[in-house]
Amino acid sequence: MKRAKFIKVMISTVLATGLMLSCVTGCGASEGNSAGEDITENVSDNAAENASESSTNNAGEDVAENLSEAAADNVTEAIGDNTAEKTKEAAEENTGEKSADSKGATDSSDMAALSSKEYAVIMGNGINLGNTMEACDSTRPGDYINNDIAYFETLWGQPVTTQKHLEDMKASGLDTVRIPVAWHNAMDFTNGDYTIRPEYLERVKEIVDYAYAADLYVVINDHWDSGWWGLFGATDVTRREAAMTQYVSMWEQISDYFKDYDYRLVFEGGNEEIGDRLNDIDATFNPDGAALSKDECYSKANEINQTFVDTVRKSGGNNADRFLLIPGYGTDITQTLDARWHMPDDTATDKLFLSVHYYTPWSYCGSTGASTWGTKKNYEEMNTLLSGLYDKYGKDYGIIIGECGVLPTSSGEAKPNTLLWYKNFFANCDKYGYVPLLWNTGDILKKADGSWYSDEIKTFLEEKSYENEAAKSADEIIAEADKVMADGIAAAPETFQTEDKLAGDGKAVAWIMWDSQDWNIVYSVGDTYDPDSSTAGIEATDVEINGEGTYTVGLDFTGTDAGASVSTAFSAIGIANGEELFPGYIITIKQVLINGEEYKLHGRNYTSSDDGLCTRTNLYNEWVSKVPDDARTAAGGLNGCKPSIFDQSDLGSIETLEITFDYTPGEEGISPNDANSKN
Repeated sequence: MKRAKFIKVMISTVLATGLMLSCVTGCGASEGNSAGEDITENVSDNAAENASESSTNNAGEDVAENLSEAAADNVTEAIGDNTAEKTKEAAEENTGEKSADSKGATDSSDMAALSSKEYAVIMGNGINLGNTMEACDSTRPGDYINNDIAYFETLWGQPVTTQKHLEDMKASGLDTVRIPVAWHNAMDFTNGDYTIRPEYLERVKEIVDYAYAADLYVVINDHWDSGWWGLFGATDVTRREAAMTQYVSMWEQISDYFKDYDYRLVFEGGNEEIGDRLNDIDATFNPDGAALSKDECYSKANEINQTFVDTVRKSGGNNADRFLLIPGYGTDITQTLDARWHMPDDTATDKLFLSVHYYTPWSYCGSTGASTWGTKKNYEEMNTLLSGLYDKYGKDYGIIIGECGVLPTSSGEAKPNTLLWYKNFFANCDKYGYVPLLWNTGDILKKADGSWYSDEIKTFLEEKSYENEAAKSADEIIAEADKVMADGIAAAPETFQTEDKLAGDGKAVAWIMWDSQDWNIVYSVGDTYDPDSSTAGIEATDVEINGEGTYTVGLDFTGTDAGASVSTAFSAIGIANGEELFPGYIITIKQVLINGEEYKLHGRNYTSSDDGLCTRTNLYNEWVSKVPDDARTAAGGLNGCKPSIFDQSDLGSIETLEITFDYTPGEEGISPNDANSKN
């Protein structure tokens, strides 16, 4: 057995022995509206960049060296063979504080010898305790912060968390749990009081203790948390400054409360909001946000992450060198690889993880419609994104994929080819040493009885557990991962379509990107045209663009299981390769027919591009709060233009959608922002 696996096996043995007694002696169990804020927030396309994929051999050599000889010797020596000492450790508290003659892998001095890349090896695979402690109501009705703690914990339809819920995670072959938290539930921040209610801290601690007792590593963070992050983008500069004071106060309290907990507890500085969502607007307490430019969002994200590290480090106890998880820009891989983003400095050595999320393609992972995955393009996109992440950050930092997975269908079943997605994704994680944490709100691992929505997926996870893979060396794991990835892409079809479809490669193709409001219906969402990424039964009218002219695109939902789309959660017209083949051209919508009847738009559409390749005009996009600087219109001006020209409330049930638009060259010499331009 090679040293990397030897360390994991021995640490797991010691932790399991110690935690069973710890549970017996000190862990009590508590008695026993949203579809998941996080997964629905993640509409960013995460499209693969043109970064070249690192060679198999070099990547393998890097990952195989994740565990330095020195760290291995430290942990091996710490474990020892003295059964009496192990028994003594078992009765000790979760803080990891030991008597002078006690040794063990959970001792602060022992785990402090590990780097984040080495720690990633022993964290294994994991899962989120989703829609639970991060559940919140941004309207904050009544005497909101003084509600019973169970009110918050169950606000989004989840049961009160028990010891068994954490044990079910461990029994499924998982080694780490991420506990998203909305700390502002217990903070009167709208009145300038940033004190967290003690009872709320106590409840989070109780769940952390459940996880420790179940032999799980733990991540806690501050999650979407009612969207308070938008205060960083407030128009009023004093409110922006107050947001940072608020952030520091929050982490000072959390850090102090958990400072004596051992290294099995990891702090994560935020979530997807540390990015573009610093510009979020909330009508209740932040009506005038979205004041930051993209560059300013990057700068503020870097500042927040550095402040997080500095705040935790100076709080004392084990926080001086606790492992910390740094959210990438919006936790989006492509945007995190942007040169404007960087990891913070740290006074501790090799104790920072990078966090990103992976729901690519969103139309497959995030929708509950019965779409499928597994074309060569799908495999290449996943492999390119995850290898690019390793090339830039994976050689120096441990990387945790803090949220990932494929949502089941609306009927609770696994989508077609879900197992293929998991196999290739986990193979990438094995190859590059990533820690994948599945997103779960009780729809994947069911809290009622501990069963899984798919026995096939459960069996796969059990097979991937460290208990079953303990005898394999790091080299063997990487070789197996390479084979899974190579076999997968070799067997993948070019397309699942049985009829001729426009390829989009090298052509300009117009189509309607679509997500229904209930996420049950999806068609090719994202700047990459992919008609395979579609709910079964949709009939799409996609057209090739040959130049200036009038074109009609459409979607017919009557052949789907639902028979219609419930309004829309996101929609846009995209023209693949439009910016390259027809630079500066403009989409002007002439007519929209819904179920054969003309629909009145709620504003003017504009044309822009997110990736510099796909031309786009948004139909409904709540994630864009204002018209972008590069927007263009046929008339030149932007008066009346909106990111959402559809209104969710009046779309109703859509059986058919047909949109006719003009595609014309831009008018030279007219600035889109010129006050004298035509409107």
